[in-house]
Amino acid sequence: MSKDISIILPARNEAAALATLLPQLKDRFPDAEIIVVNDGSTDNTVEICRQLSVTVLSHVYSMGNGAAIKTGARNAARDILVFMDADGQHSPDDIQQLIDGIHQGYDMMVGARHLDSHASLTRRIGNSIYNRLASWMTGYPVADLTSGLRAARTRHFKKFLYLLPNRFSYPTTSTMAFFRSGLPVGYVPIRARMRSTDTRSHIRLFHDGLRFLIIIVKIGALFSPMRFFLPISAGLFMAGICHYGYTYITSGRLTNMSAILFLSALFTFLIGIVSEQVSALHYKDIQETRRRVKREH
Repeated sequence: MSKDISIILPARNEAAALATLLPQLKDRFPDAEIIVVNDGSTDNTVEICRQLSVTVLSHVYSMGNGAAIKTGARNAARDILVFMDADGQHSPDDIQQLIDGIHQGYDMMVGARHLDSHASLTRRIGNSIYNRLASWMTGYPVADLTSGLRAARTRHFKKFLYLLPNRFSYPTTSTMAFFRSGLPVGYVPIRARMRSTDTRSHIRLFHDGLRFLIIIVKIGALFSPMRFFLPISAGLFMAGICHYGYTYITSGRLTNMSAILFLSALFTFLIGIVSEQVSALHYKDIQETRRRVKREH
């Protein structure tokens, strides 16, 4: 079965971890295509890959985790793509569960990390919020939105490459794109290990807070913009009503702030409508392909 698999590992200065991980992968999946995408590493990542006879693709400078994922996917030749981190967090033993899920009919399988697998309390809370929001947006339980261990049908995943960001949040984007296209996504429980190369947490309040906000907006924009923008619009409209009621009672007039809140509610609603139409265009070809495949079968 490993003849159908391309295992893709984005790596930046992960030579020490790869020296241990790659032999495990080759032993567990001897016929699989293993691709390490060297994202501008300054250590001996390339030498380790060549010594172990695995395919290595190199970026001339660091372009980001998402860019490495796209490079690996574009060059993969097998029917099923498996993505995993190169830092030793993911166990090769968990891959078979993902492959089994694909063969059972899922188009994407994700390794859902146990809560205590996250590096810090901050990340546990953040990922819990991501999962709840994504579950509400999709109407399906999302066990782990940001897990880097996942498998997907190559023919589907490659159609979403243009949506994936070059830096972070490729797991979020790909998961929501599959849900939006009506492609089934499944989950299997895993326990992530501590990083082989660095066990410290690098949480930065402003940086990760901004990242959190971007991911939240992306979830809404990718899956169901109106479901995301409509509550915001309603909230602004109700705030305008309350402010207008207060100023009418106290001064008998409509203030500029009330007008701004009403206009903000209107603009947010209109942005939601436009975003809904743009979002539908992203997935038009995928939905037509699925209908054609169903008719052929």
